[in-house]
Amino acid sequence: MITRKWVAAGACGLLAALAVGLFPASAAAGEPVGKDSPKVELVLDVSGSMRATDIDGTSRMAAAKQAFNEVLDATPDEVQLGIRTLGATYPGDDRQVGCKDTKQLYPVGRLNRTEAKTAVATLAPTGWTPIGPALLGAAEDLKGGNATRRIVLITDGEDTCAPLDPCEVARDIAAQGIHLVIDTLGLVPDAKTRDQLVCIAEATGGTYTSVQHTAELSGRVKQLVDRAAAPVVTPVATEGAKQCQGAPKLGAGLYTDRETFGEHRWYQVDVKPGQELRASVSIGVDRAVNNDYGVLLRATTVHGREIVRGSEAGDGRTDVISTGLRYPKAESDGEEAEGAAGDGKPAVETVCLQVSNSFSAPANVKATPGMPVELTVDLVDGPDDTADAASFGLGRGWWLLGVLVLAGLVAGLVWGWLSRWRVSVWRTN
Repeated sequence: MITRKWVAAGACGLLAALAVGLFPASAAAGEPVGKDSPKVELVLDVSGSMRATDIDGTSRMAAAKQAFNEVLDATPDEVQLGIRTLGATYPGDDRQVGCKDTKQLYPVGRLNRTEAKTAVATLAPTGWTPIGPALLGAAEDLKGGNATRRIVLITDGEDTCAPLDPCEVARDIAAQGIHLVIDTLGLVPDAKTRDQLVCIAEATGGTYTSVQHTAELSGRVKQLVDRAAAPVVTPVATEGAKQCQGAPKLGAGLYTDRETFGEHRWYQVDVKPGQELRASVSIGVDRAVNNDYGVLLRATTVHGREIVRGSEAGDGRTDVISTGLRYPKAESDGEEAEGAAGDGKPAVETVCLQVSNSFSAPANVKATPGMPVELTVDLVDGPDDTADAASFGLGRGWWLLGVLVLAGLVAGLVWGWLSRWRVSVWRTN
């Protein structure tokens, strides 16, 4: 189960890693963010169920405290770290009061390890599990600046304060485009808790981990805090148009958008002669969808002629689906590209990128906000190696179709000759 849920996180991590290598610091979009100190807030469940003694023979609360002490000792100096609790103060049965029981135990800022450890030591399992309100509070705690922001939620149970669904809260946070990632850790979780924590993490591009031992908890939280301290590529929020005309013009970079079920969105990219456009798109499936789905990335001219396309389809459960394309523009292809200045020189060509999906969902699944889309655009020197299929223009569509037709014709002739030879041998014998 854990391995399957890591697929989405692994895909997103790979995409980010590729972007770091592809795009220099001077890129217009997707630049590494490291100007401000990264911010992390640890959100700890202190509800009554944390009394259970099923983690290495100690209570869940004791395991969390030990892990927190180890994490605080190992936190890099450049990280601004804070701690928020949920269910830490109200032991009663009043739902309205219990569902407001979240507070910031230690403010986000430069870490004083002694003060933070002292604050954690005072905690005792007490009340309810208001995960949704705690996430809203943590998002507010991390506001301001352009630093990377991360919430690490540690809980042993699902939210007890619906209808404020924490999964919907996470989707709303993601829809704000503030690039806040929520990672979730479940302490000896049951199936319902696991499903809810997975949903929260996937909605923001975070990760989910099931924890059975104290060492696992401290090791994983340390890893997430260190990850926040490392420079990352922050996608630039954009909004595609309903058609190519008037679509946003993108340079090389990493971009985020959202698409509802069955939607088409358009973007523009200028490609110079001698350049190759490389584009890829990934759609994160952050809610229940019907079987049979697909994603299409299509490049066309501004007049609607298709240049090349990439597509991927599937069925059943998935976390992310991706596809990509390549389009090399020759140094001089003998014709004026769209948007030429009329000075006789090969002109920059405006390529229209269409991102479409064929997802659908049951009637009870909300269509808004749309599913997260991550679009990567890169412009590199065109291929000059004859071993590269793109250098022959095979990605342009007609060449590829011609090659396939020729291959089919040759295969048909060879098969027909072999069939006739076998019949003649059979008759002779």
